[in-house]
Amino acid sequence: MRTQVAIIGAGPSGLLLGQLLHSYGIDAVILERKDPDYVLSRIRAGVLEQGMVGLLEEAGVAARLHQEALVHDGFEIAFSGKRNRIDLKGSTGGKVVTVYGQTEVTRDLMEARSAAGLTTIYDAADVSLHDFDGETPKVRWTKDGVSHELTCDFIAGCDGFHGVSRQSAPASSLQTFERVYPFGWLGVLSDTPPVSHELIYVNHDRGFALCSMRSAHRSRYYVQCPLSDDVADWSDERFWTELKSRLDAETAHKLVTGPSIEKSIAPLRSFVAEPMRFGRLFLAGDAAHIVPPTGAKGLNLAASDIYYLSRALREFYGEKSKAGIDAYSANALRRVWKAERFSWWMTSMLHRFPDSDAFSQRIQTAELDYLISSKAATTSLAENYVGLPY
Repeated sequence: MRTQVAIIGAGPSGLLLGQLLHSYGIDAVILERKDPDYVLSRIRAGVLEQGMVGLLEEAGVAARLHQEALVHDGFEIAFSGKRNRIDLKGSTGGKVVTVYGQTEVTRDLMEARSAAGLTTIYDAADVSLHDFDGETPKVRWTKDGVSHELTCDFIAGCDGFHGVSRQSAPASSLQTFERVYPFGWLGVLSDTPPVSHELIYVNHDRGFALCSMRSAHRSRYYVQCPLSDDVADWSDERFWTELKSRLDAETAHKLVTGPSIEKSIAPLRSFVAEPMRFGRLFLAGDAAHIVPPTGAKGLNLAASDIYYLSRALREFYGEKSKAGIDAYSANALRRVWKAERFSWWMTSMLHRFPDSDAFSQRIQTAELDYLISSKAATTSLAENYVGLPY
């Protein structure tokens, strides 16, 4: 087999890249080690920046999003028992965010790729990457006991933090930066109406909480918990009681509880791998970086990588120029580090750390108080939350 671009991973970043390349007339084959149902079963965040919505529109997969998604022009931060609204639209000259689950983004991209008759190979086992330091990289894998090889011009590693792409990069050329946070998020998905029409971020003595949603009828809630906790020890009743204890009285009274349809504990980490290009192998999304979910940047940061990479490949094939691919890593990392900073700052400001003392807590409260009382600080928060320019 031969193609122009081999894409490793059929998550939203790999599928988005494939759809954009198809629109440019560039051939791509996607390899995924899991089956489609598994890919769609991964529950992830769904707050989309305008830049990502624009890319989905360009890829021709935004019709259902515009019919079903929730457009938010603000959110709230609660601390000291009071809620404070951040006006995103008013602070950024009209920019907003869109609530649309990552599962739905992935489903739309899958269906568009299938409708176009494009090649996606699922259940690809033992994937290995070869010769990407030359001009004819190769990807090898097995499926149903049969070995296969794909020759290509470029490899796009969109296969996540644990995927083969970053592991294939030469260790001597790879530098990593990491911060692991000493707590996790216990998340619950329930078919209950959201407690508010906008997200509520909560700083509380008992720990962080977040009231979010996937739709007007499906809610997503989180509470900060120790990493040592076992999700099996958290009954629905215990979760709802703990969440209510962290909310202001009015919000706690309005909260509609119900059976959970998904419950899990996610660790939080910041991680960046540099560079994001090794010869003709490019890393994108979680293969290159992880952010804590506090700033809603994970999926959006993957989309910005795809923005830079898709343009670089279009320039290479359309204009016979290597300028874009040569600048890919530097361009992507410039935005990555700004998102890492914002996500770290949001996490530090809203969570209770195990080693936090009375001084640290007063500083945290002062930071929040300044944030909501300063137009400059609010504008900075809003600009980062809606997404910095590509």
